[in-house]
Parts: sequence; structure tokens; C-alpha cells
Amino acid sequence: MELVVKNISGKDTKKKVSLDKAIYEIEPSDHAIYLDVKQYLANQRQGTHKAKERGEVKGSTRKIKKQKGTGTARAGDIKNPLFKGGGRVFGPRPRDYGFKLNIKQKQLARKSALTYKAKEGAITVLEEFTFDAPGTKKYTELLTNLEALNKKSLLVLSESNKNVYLSTRNLKGAKIVTASEINTYDLMNASSIILVEGSIEKIEKILK
Repeated sequence: MELVVKNISGKDTKKKVSLDKAIYEIEPSDHAIYLDVKQYLANQRQGTHKAKERGEVKGSTRKIKKQKGTGTARAGDIKNPLFKGGGRVFGPRPRDYGFKLNIKQKQLARKSALTYKAKEGAITVLEEFTFDAPGTKKYTELLTNLEALNKKSLLVLSESNKNVYLSTRNLKGAKIVTASEINTYDLMNASSIILVEGSIEKIEKILK
């Protein structure tokens, strides 16, 4: 697959880039995408939830009434989960939601995501650029020129660029990552993938 390289004005340049068939034209695996997205979302969870159980609630351990003869159910201390203010039965505990996923599985998932986007014609190749200073207006103009302003966009840089990154922070739906940071969730979540020319070679090295 060949794509014409565009400049920041949205116009075609004389350069063309050939996308590797082993990455952008494979038989996609929906299950691999599902697992990789599931792992990504699981890793975002803090897992700091905590509820006090019977042994952790503040209160007396005195038996509140005699065992028999009251006409009601027997009861121990006031921290009984059946009483108001008592502990919670099997309450949530801090935990790690992350799980292991093989590298080959993750690579397959990212190749599958890139293949889907290539089939949809959602990938644009942009020549290398930079901003002299951060400016949301500059990046908005860039997205407008590439017809990606009102879409969820993902810009993939070859290396980190502070001025470009700062220019995107105030824009809803616009995300920027480096080639080494791409993940299946961001690829599938974006409607428009903008690959800076230098990032293509790095993506190929990572996924091969």
C-alpha cells in the first residue's frame, strides 16, 4: 500500500511512502484486539477501593442481648453486618486488575488495528514538522487542513516534541503519542490516524 505524504497545509507532496503489508495488510484478529484493549483498560484502574469488614469497624464487642428468650434472632456484637453501622460482608479490597499478555499477542493486536484503519482509509502520512512555540490554534489549523478537526485524532510522532504536545492538550478528542507508545486502544478509538513520516519506520521495527 502506498500513501502520498502530506504537508501541514494538507497538500500532497511529491513523496510517497510504502506501508509494509506484514503490518497494514494482515488477516486481523478481533480476539487479540479484545485482549489487548482489555489489558489496557484494566491497567488504568487504580484498584484502591476498600470497605471495612466486621473486624475493622469501630465499636464494642459486647454481646448486645442474651442468646435465648428474646423472640428474635440471636445476635453478637453491634458490628454485625446485619445492623446499621456494622461491617460489610466480603467488601472490596485493594487489588491489581492487571494481567499478563504475551508480546506476540500484543503485536498481533496492534497490527490488526492498523490493518482495520488502513482498510477504512483512516491513515494519513504527514511530513516531519515542529512548532516554534506551543499554540492550540496552530494545531487546530493542522487538523482542519487534514480534515480531522471534528474527529477523534491520533498523531504519532517519531520522537517526543514538547511544543507539539502542549499544543494538543486543550483539544478534546486530539491525542498525541510517540511511535514507541502506540497501543491498540488508542488506535481503535481514533477515527483519524496521522503518522508523521519518521514514525513509520519505528513502528515497523517495533512490530516486527
